[in-house]
Amino acid sequence: MILDPKERENRGFIIAIASDHAGFELKQKLRSRLENYGNNGHTVIDLGPSNSDRVDYPDYATKVSAAVLGHHADRGILICGSGIGMSIMANRYQGIRCALVSEPASARLSRQHNNSNVLALGARLIGEDMAWTCVQEWLRTPFEGGRHAERVAKTDPGMWPPKLIFDNKT
Repeated sequence: MILDPKERENRGFIIAIASDHAGFELKQKLRSRLENYGNNGHTVIDLGPSNSDRVDYPDYATKVSAAVLGHHADRGILICGSGIGMSIMANRYQGIRCALVSEPASARLSRQHNNSNVLALGARLIGEDMAWTCVQEWLRTPFEGGRHAERVAKTDPGMWPPKLIFDNKT
């Protein structure tokens, strides 16, 4: 069972994390911070890579998505050069709501309004301290539900494929 962030205060989340070669260094730093966060820290499942040799980001976005969708992790964090490739790949999986963020307000809103379960960061575009601030904000922010739950429900697998009708009337 996945707990609300307030209930996780003393237990921590189970977080799957992965990167490509461009995000490797930032992944290592965030992993360490996550494991040592608060009273008990978070459980981090590092899905690779194990060094900064060139790898393909889709492989790692798939691993984190599988961990979240399979309930092996509460949430996931993906890091590549820009964060764009990882977020695009993760969002191909029904049930993943990956938010690419570069500042804490977007991280907070992605949880409050969109119930994001995967966070994407661009290592070439965001410094370690800002990335950590985004991660902290994302982890401590609960989903508001209410009117947002109705919108998020429209993105759930049961709603797909949508009936696509082009209508150019305004």
